[in-house]
Amino acid sequence: MAMETEIKLSLPASAARRVSAHALLANSQPIRQKLVNTYYDTPDRRLQRKRLAVRYRRKDSTWLLTVKSDAASPGGLAQRREWEAPGQPGEFDFSHVDNPKLRRFLEAAIPELAPVFSTDFTRNFWLLTPQEGTRIEVALDRGKIVAGDHQETICEVELELLEGKVSDLFDAALALQSELPLHPGSASKAERGYRLANGTALTPVRAADAALEMGMTSIAVFRSTVFSCLAQLQGNERGLRETNAPEYIHQARVAMRRLRSAIRLWRPLLPEEYVSNFDPRWRTLANQLGDTRNWDVFITEILPPIHKAFPDHADLHRLASQANSHLAACRKAAQAAMTAPTYSQLLLEFTAATVALPESKKPPITAFAPNSLNKRAKRVAALAVETRDSDPEARHALRVALKRLRYALEFFAPLFPARRMQRYQQSATGLLDLLGRMNDTTVAEQLAVQALPGHHSDLVRAWLAGRTDLMLAQLDTLLARFLSHPPPWEHG
Repeated sequence: MAMETEIKLSLPASAARRVSAHALLANSQPIRQKLVNTYYDTPDRRLQRKRLAVRYRRKDSTWLLTVKSDAASPGGLAQRREWEAPGQPGEFDFSHVDNPKLRRFLEAAIPELAPVFSTDFTRNFWLLTPQEGTRIEVALDRGKIVAGDHQETICEVELELLEGKVSDLFDAALALQSELPLHPGSASKAERGYRLANGTALTPVRAADAALEMGMTSIAVFRSTVFSCLAQLQGNERGLRETNAPEYIHQARVAMRRLRSAIRLWRPLLPEEYVSNFDPRWRTLANQLGDTRNWDVFITEILPPIHKAFPDHADLHRLASQANSHLAACRKAAQAAMTAPTYSQLLLEFTAATVALPESKKPPITAFAPNSLNKRAKRVAALAVETRDSDPEARHALRVALKRLRYALEFFAPLFPARRMQRYQQSATGLLDLLGRMNDTTVAEQLAVQALPGHHSDLVRAWLAGRTDLMLAQLDTLLARFLSHPPPWEHG
């Protein structure tokens, strides 16, 4: 088995000709290859469910049978297991797969293997040797993915580490990105091919658990956690850029909040320059999406029940029109932020710095996790005492602290008894939901005045004040219920 380590970067077709002129590549001639690949699976997509790719590749006059794990690519970085050997299309000899369990799985699928999609592209590649002991292949791939009557274009740069350190690979990628519009890709050609073949609709991507394994250091758990956040963020990029569906911006913001929460949670173990560099940049990007989310909530959740109660009120129609104008402008700005070179640079630089974080066996995650959770729980308890019915700022501070505690609970959940953790999380989620709706109401009052100044917003503000009074009646009950639950991490 070989371990393939590469960075995948997409670029506009209009910029492809500029790749060979980059200073890293300008002094060497590329090698040109025509690569045609056919990917196989069973009718029930057994391999896809296992995140495996099986393909035959025609490379010049040679056919290669490849088995590859289709792992996630946070920030463009992909590290995959790969087995490759000569073969002939239609013949599946998996004897070169040295994992017995995997080989038996593949051999059992042979009678049902059939072509699913293909990739057809021209590769120009250069070999970089920036220093002794380092070899990096830089490839420019241009072509198409074909699945039945459907096609997608391929235009991407791949950097594969043949010899050396992963940091060398990032150095080359960052040097290329400094002069080319390269964006870290999160989907492999195989993943894109399956989407095309299956007709998978574009849907918002929600948070998923990080991959935790026994023996991981605290920094390794941090790395897995933030890479899970990046996967969620990048999974919503296309929907955010290409549609007006509110959920894509919402999930992108959730991903960034979770990522920033992880940075703050692990801050005692992280280099100060790492935190001071990246936390403000993620905050700036999240803020650029924030106004769009606020107007989305205002239009889709706040205004409809008021319209239903007062369907003919002229001020409400004016307010809706102004709100939609504000939303359109904010959405345009958010989409621009997610397509800006600064976002692409942030993704690549953050991934490089996260991979490079030094490891340490101390403190063990079994000690770090409960200590961190205790700090956040005490902060929530203190703010709960300070919260007053008429103080939106205190409620907001409590909501932020509780949200950070909930994210920490999610990050560390596999370390603690599932049943106790679930009850505690459910209680926190109920309280957060109420505080979130109260915060939405406070923000809505501000937006109503912004969209419709003066007394024209009186009706909306009066309705919102009544809604706040109703929710305040529930606040003490939910707070008491949450605080009565014993923290699950304090029990063996």
